[in-house]
Amino acid sequence: MQRALLSVSDKTGIVEFATELVALDFELVSTGGTLKVLAQAGLPVVAIDDVTGFPEMLDGRVKSLHPRVHAGLLARRDLPAHMQTLAEHQITPIDLVVVNLYPFKETIKQPDIKLAQAIEQIDIGGPSMLRSAAKNYVSVLPVIDPTDYEKVLELLHTNGLTNPIRKAFAAKVFAHTAAYDSLIATYLAETEFPEKLTLSYEKFANLRYGENSHQQATAYRSAMPEAYSILSADIMHGKQLSYNNLRDADTALRIIADFTDQPTVVTLKHMNPAGIGQADTIYDAWDKAFKADDISIFGGIVVLNREVDLKTAQAMHQIFLEIIIAPSYTPEAYAELAKKKNLRLLKLPFAQPIAPMKDVVSVLGGVLVQDRDLETERASDFTVVSEKQPTADQLASLVFAQKAVKHIKSNAIMVAVAGQTLGMGAGQPNRIDSVKMAIQKAQTKVAFKEAVLASDAFFPMADSVAYAAAHGIQAIVEPGGSIKDQASIDKANELGIVLVFSKTRHFKH
Repeated sequence: MQRALLSVSDKTGIVEFATELVALDFELVSTGGTLKVLAQAGLPVVAIDDVTGFPEMLDGRVKSLHPRVHAGLLARRDLPAHMQTLAEHQITPIDLVVVNLYPFKETIKQPDIKLAQAIEQIDIGGPSMLRSAAKNYVSVLPVIDPTDYEKVLELLHTNGLTNPIRKAFAAKVFAHTAAYDSLIATYLAETEFPEKLTLSYEKFANLRYGENSHQQATAYRSAMPEAYSILSADIMHGKQLSYNNLRDADTALRIIADFTDQPTVVTLKHMNPAGIGQADTIYDAWDKAFKADDISIFGGIVVLNREVDLKTAQAMHQIFLEIIIAPSYTPEAYAELAKKKNLRLLKLPFAQPIAPMKDVVSVLGGVLVQDRDLETERASDFTVVSEKQPTADQLASLVFAQKAVKHIKSNAIMVAVAGQTLGMGAGQPNRIDSVKMAIQKAQTKVAFKEAVLASDAFFPMADSVAYAAAHGIQAIVEPGGSIKDQASIDKANELGIVLVFSKTRHFKH
């Protein structure tokens, strides 16, 4: 008779699984609550106390940490000396371990949870048993996931437990316990940037491919998922999201999070905003965003921070779009948009702000970690450094443009009026080229005569100020901070335009 040790926090399917194990001539050993559940189901089960010769103690903190358990797990069946030792000490080998861990993640997600309560949900015996079994996977099968029960039973029935399959189960255990420990380490850490960085992610979905069709890709979600995240969105309609869809949609959500005071629409393509529109109604906001760039939006993403009504849906329905994200849709709006079978319609709780967590990006051989850029500037943060003072309308436009430019790839320039972007220059190696691109695009718009210009970083030379003024820009906002700031200030005074320092740089690489 083989022996199976069962000790699970998540008891989903455990009675049915254990019943099948008994039918396969397994002796069941169990602990605590799992023992009670199995016994109540009428299954023959041996208490862990009877195996160890010691009662569970310290409020259940100690029950499986015993040589009679771990020797039974770690003994190599191919070494006569190991088996002889078991025989001498009357220890029965354990062939199957079914364990899932205390719900630490679920505990710390609860509001107002106390540290002492969280610590009680740190599992010690469970990971120890799993790691012992996984180390000895050639002889002991470790099972941590209830969704694997059916597969395990099939393998047991067909004698299909080959070494590669056993190794895969062991790898799954070590990945799980590593993620579990990582979450605990992060929760207990008293510094934002610890000496050892431990990150824990769970598979969200296998993707068809990555940025390009020859690159494989998978999406992973943080072990502590955020409510305001594309990976938490309700996909109401449409086909699977791709790698590029996810990256673009994430960028769109980050942008619109800075525009909460009015109905706002962001259209986006290749991780840069094509247009941003604000107005008193969501339809008018859509109209402004669309007119900001009615070419680039083709095949792009639209995110709206208010409910989508039928009028707005009908307007968007006329254009080929990949994704629409909104907090809700009226039934009529949803019916209109769902006519396109491939259009993804996503719903997300926009009331949740972006969490002040860390952003992680990969580099060859490692990762870089930084605070998220959640700074947004208000008019009261600005310093007017030119002789000419901004009008109230110009100041409103400068604030709007400053919010928008933060989300464009550096070197970034945004030309805008209050409530509408008009043209941008993005990702150029030098700033003057970005200025030229943004103005060239903006000059095609009717509102250009009232436009202002925002820069994500300082103007180290006066050429950008001169070019902007020569092409009709009357007000500029930039961070300041260059050793050559005075040259830009002098040029603005010479040309009679407004120059404002925001005092905050927003590089986006």
